[in-house]
Amino acid sequence: MDILGDAFGYAVLFGVIALLFQSRIPLYLGAYLFLTNGERIEHALRAVGIRFEPNTIGPDIIKGFASLFGWFALLASLRGSVPAWLAAWMPPDTSWSTIAGIAVVFATVEASAGLAMRHALPWFGFQIRPDSLTATTIRLLMALGLLALLVLLGSL
Repeated sequence: MDILGDAFGYAVLFGVIALLFQSRIPLYLGAYLFLTNGERIEHALRAVGIRFEPNTIGPDIIKGFASLFGWFALLASLRGSVPAWLAAWMPPDTSWSTIAGIAVVFATVEASAGLAMRHALPWFGFQIRPDSLTATTIRLLMALGLLALLVLLGSL
């Protein structure tokens, strides 16, 4: 995988789309798609000597953090363009530390839900591929449940 070639391809493709629509949103979307690719993250970390152990929580947290931080940064950058109901949930100023903190919490909760699912499902005799739609749906529901529990405990 040639990272510079991919970056150039994304820049050209989304640059042309941005010129066609006379908007900066396609550029932001292209940067988000380029920077949050899980395989690209693994390749970049492998290039500097960091290797992920399979079936551990670390890779899920790293990839989840990159994806969620990118998503929240994209929303913060486009604050004037998002719907009013979504803008109400966003911090009033573009505090990058707040965005990063929220992304870390969400990524940790999502990775914990995935780890719990990987360990609990074999007990019940279920064999589900980790990249299947069923596994993703279960992981989402578990993450939402854990987030609801965190919000509930935080309001006490």
